[in-house]
Amino acid sequence: MSDRLARLLADRPYLLSDGATGTNYFDMGLQAGDAPEMWNVDHPERVADLHRRMIQAGADIILTNSFGGTRYRLKLHGAEARVVELNRRAARIAREVADTVGASLKRDIAVAGSMGPTGELFEPLGPLTVAEGASAFAEQALGLAEGGADMLWIETMSSKDELRAAVEGAGTAGLPLVTTLSFDTNGRTMMGVTPAEVARFCHELVPRPAAYGANCGTGAAELVAALVNMRAAEEPGDVIVAKSNCGVPHFQEGRIVYDGTPVLMADYARLARDAGARIIGGCCGTTPGHLAAIRNSLRGYEPGEPPTVDQVAERLGAVSAGTHRQGEGGPPEAPRRRKGRRGEKA
Repeated sequence: MSDRLARLLADRPYLLSDGATGTNYFDMGLQAGDAPEMWNVDHPERVADLHRRMIQAGADIILTNSFGGTRYRLKLHGAEARVVELNRRAARIAREVADTVGASLKRDIAVAGSMGPTGELFEPLGPLTVAEGASAFAEQALGLAEGGADMLWIETMSSKDELRAAVEGAGTAGLPLVTTLSFDTNGRTMMGVTPAEVARFCHELVPRPAAYGANCGTGAAELVAALVNMRAAEEPGDVIVAKSNCGVPHFQEGRIVYDGTPVLMADYARLARDAGARIIGGCCGTTPGHLAAIRNSLRGYEPGEPPTVDQVAERLGAVSAGTHRQGEGGPPEAPRRRKGRRGEKA
């Protein structure tokens, strides 16, 4: 078992994770509808280049190009028989860059095997069982472990059932696990789970994740507010993850762009530290330039008191009514459920 994550956490007060995958690939030539995972074999030099730029911007952890690497997602591209191959290759590219660039910078860089949602609904809302989901995640985890990942990073989850399946399947590889959910529906995940419920659920999972938190979502304000609300169920020693989108997405000239500036992301990073996060990075829209701003904002920064939801809104922008209600300790709203596939990590 790799102990690089535990070693880095023991040596440093916080770690910097990397930024976006998909939105940066679009700027590098990825076409809408294409599978980013195919770039591991078709354009490995581009995958390596993004990893390299993220490390140079300050990342201590880089995520592999394997977000959609389960058999269910790869089936959409006729590649369901190539799960182990594509995930192994994703991890090897990241491992080679982490070792080479890390050595030149005299820094220890960890590789996290990215594992995103299957895109399927679990019983009783859909046909997939937890056992079937676990089998798919175990297959993906095998390839990532063989390629040299230090940990498995389960991200952008929205349901407890899929998170349980992912942890059960990924756990077969024997690597440390990190889990993050996306709070994008009135302060909850798409499937109605609150931040505090996520914390309690992660404490019950076997194997227990080494770190958990939030990623993606609808912007930095909502993500940091989710961390604030998560504190109600945290336990001593919990390692919290913050990986926010770079602002809010907008359509501009036929493509999605994110309106977050380096200044906004720097402020987000400091608030995330105040809220207790020890692993901080960016998700959709976050470029190496944004990551460098986060790095600079955290250098020498001493975390202050945890912010309130109101203070987060004042600094980063408005948050949803559901997020405010949780922060005020009000009664929870009824979960709002909707069906559909989650998009690619961007």
